[in-house]
Amino acid sequence: MFDVALAEKADLAALEQDLAAFNGLLKQHPTLEKVLLNPAVPTSRKRETVAVLAARVGLHPVLTKLLILLAGRDRLVLLPELLETYRARLLEHQNVVRAEVTTAVPLAADRAQAIERSLARATGRTVALTTRVAPEIIGGLVARVGSTVFDASVTKQLEKMRQRLAVGS
Repeated sequence: MFDVALAEKADLAALEQDLAAFNGLLKQHPTLEKVLLNPAVPTSRKRETVAVLAARVGLHPVLTKLLILLAGRDRLVLLPELLETYRARLLEHQNVVRAEVTTAVPLAADRAQAIERSLARATGRTVALTTRVAPEIIGGLVARVGSTVFDASVTKQLEKMRQRLAVGS
């Protein structure tokens, strides 16, 4: 879907919002979700239902075609993964990387912005930062950028000292 939307010069962010909205619609209406995900319901009914919903909500034609295709193949169960993958592709296309910073205490907004700028310089990309509080790290921070982890927590430093002391004795 991403590649088709890109080729058709569609609004990629609007498509992401439409996909999220449709996914949210199913989550808000559990009965509808059960019907569309139930393998006992004929796929022709699912296609019709998805087509009607897409028209009422005003989904982008590229997304509508994909949803009807998924309904026809009884694969609407893949919507959450499709949304997650689409979002990852969109961020990659926009040269944005997700980062999560974990600290022992909540970060002040200015400190979070400074960390975001520092990670942006280190990665050469725009950073979408989320923060998390985990008192068990005692102090410092743990930054996860993509699959890379920068662990500057007090807990990690104490663990390193313990290992050095164990080796030295």
